Amino acid sequence: MPLLDSQHADELSTLLAVFDAGSFAAAAVRLQRHPTVLSKRLTALEARLGIRLLERSTRKLRFTSEGQHFVARVREALALLDQAQRQASEAAVVVRGSLRLSLPASMGRRWLSPMVAGFAEAHPQVVLDVEYAERFVDIIGERFDAAIRIGSLADSSLVATRLCDHRRLVCAAPSYLAAQGWPHTPQDLAQHRCLGFTGLRSYPQWQFSCGGESCTVSIRASMVSNDNEALLVAARQGLGIIAGGDWLLGPEVAAGHLQEVLPQWQLQADAGIYLVRPSSQWSSAASSAWRDWVMAHFAQGAPWRQPAANA
Repeated sequence: MPLLDSQHADELSTLLAVFDAGSFAAAAVRLQRHPTVLSKRLTALEARLGIRLLERSTRKLRFTSEGQHFVARVREALALLDQAQRQASEAAVVVRGSLRLSLPASMGRRWLSPMVAGFAEAHPQVVLDVEYAERFVDIIGERFDAAIRIGSLADSSLVATRLCDHRRLVCAAPSYLAAQGWPHTPQDLAQHRCLGFTGLRSYPQWQFSCGGESCTVSIRASMVSNDNEALLVAARQGLGIIAGGDWLLGPEVAAGHLQEVLPQWQLQADAGIYLVRPSSQWSSAASSAWRDWVMAHFAQGAPWRQPAANA
């Protein structure tokens, strides 16, 4: 019979009430139903099971051995169901269980992995499953509890919390600029060797804005990769002009390894960094704790913009 069918649930509650009360009349008072209704329920239950559960007479009733055994098994099932409900409710308040996270690969390794390790240390009862990848995972389909994403978010049923803006810089090594010259406008980039990140949604186009003016440039890439850090190595060696987030290039500029070009132009100015989750309702305590942990860290400023990051 289907589990938790309302008719079957009524039959089982009647069975237990009659067993505990010892009569249909006493059980009827407890359940606030007429005794004949309770008798019909048990008759239907017996017919469905194909077994006699109790012997009836005008003066008393007696549960058969099969009936007594069935009552005991129903009580065991109800105890397990109650335990499952209590454990599920506890998951909403006790920080434990598993947490599956998706983080951007390069940024995640550089700046978010210490955050993850700190969370694990603070919540030892949580088992973390962390995927570092540049791809946009299917959060619901792949059963992720949360993800951190970079860029502009498309309309979605997911719940997104903006953690900070995402400033993209255009940079080159001093050796490259000395040999090839500086670009003065975005259009000049078409004459330069560029390093293309294929994970960028608009690749091979770079979208610039300055005040009310905007333009899109199709770059001429001398090297492309799906890995930002590989492109950074190439940029530092003077192989071309790179575009990337300030989380990647900001410390390089501060250290003098790269120089920013076209600083008056913004690249993909509407982009941000977001914490994304399937739903804000009925979240587990572990998922809510991760949200609070990440937001508390970013409330102090993006980690790559802290003075220690550029020291």
